[in-house]
Amino acid sequence: MLLSLGEEHGAQVWRMFDDEEVKEVSQVMANLGTISAAVVEKLLVEFVSQMSSTGTLLGTFESTERLLTRFLPGERVNAAMEEIRGPAGRTMWDKLGNVNETVLANYLKNEYPQTVAVVLSRIKSEHAARVLGALPEDFALEVVQRMLRMESVQKEILDKVEQTLRVEFMSNLARTQKRDSHEMMAEIFNNFDRQTESRFITSLEERNRESAERIKALMFTFEDLGKLDPGSIQTLLRAIEKDKMGLALKGSSDSVRDVFFSNMSERAGKILKEDMEAMGPVRLKDVDEAQMAMVNVAKDLAAKGEIMLAGNKSDDELIY
Repeated sequence: MLLSLGEEHGAQVWRMFDDEEVKEVSQVMANLGTISAAVVEKLLVEFVSQMSSTGTLLGTFESTERLLTRFLPGERVNAAMEEIRGPAGRTMWDKLGNVNETVLANYLKNEYPQTVAVVLSRIKSEHAARVLGALPEDFALEVVQRMLRMESVQKEILDKVEQTLRVEFMSNLARTQKRDSHEMMAEIFNNFDRQTESRFITSLEERNRESAERIKALMFTFEDLGKLDPGSIQTLLRAIEKDKMGLALKGSSDSVRDVFFSNMSERAGKILKEDMEAMGPVRLKDVDEAQMAMVNVAKDLAAKGEIMLAGNKSDDELIY
């Protein structure tokens, strides 16, 4: 099928595969040999007929929101979509892991200790620790005792707890918890090229210095990668394409460049420096794109728990 689509049309499909899928499909493709026109035609007819008979549709937040906007007022659409999305996450426990520990503790302190023990056993240990620390001490100790005595939780009990959380907590949270506008703007500013970012920040500082400072504090920029711990730097190095790395570092400060080179082997660092020198002059736009790509990879790795991002807040500072 992909061979028939050719380079131009097939590229869009290839980009959706992960590395393992690319390897698997490529291996089979390389061993196909000659395929007659009759077989190709039969395959395409069969594929199209299967697609049309299933009537498959793809539902996403974006397509749903567009559809609702056509026949509902904007306020109702926003309310509905906000409740559906809730805090980011694929499953209920993913979503719960993104809820502020104080907010979650305030809800859980009114539940049975056994219920709280079940909930905390299902979320990440670091988040559970913060929630325990925010609970009243006697209640938290009771929860700890229940967790120590806890055996495998029956699926029916787990489903009931999950359903209660979804109905009583998450839906209310989605309605009441509004996203901080400065956080939203910081994400937008993160995606500007440096000239546009500088222009907006400068203008905003003249009109509202407090907001400008809050946005700058919330932004995670390429320079912040220099604050990563050595383990996180090395994980990031393995995930970045080498040509992107050279381009990004060519436009970085000496301090950030030194952090990355100090976490490479002498040979790898030498090769990268030679590649950077061989590039000659590069466009600022290309450097910005490469740096933004590195920042986005770092954020993805942080979301998976593979690295830890250190931001501008004092709580995020690393002590060695």
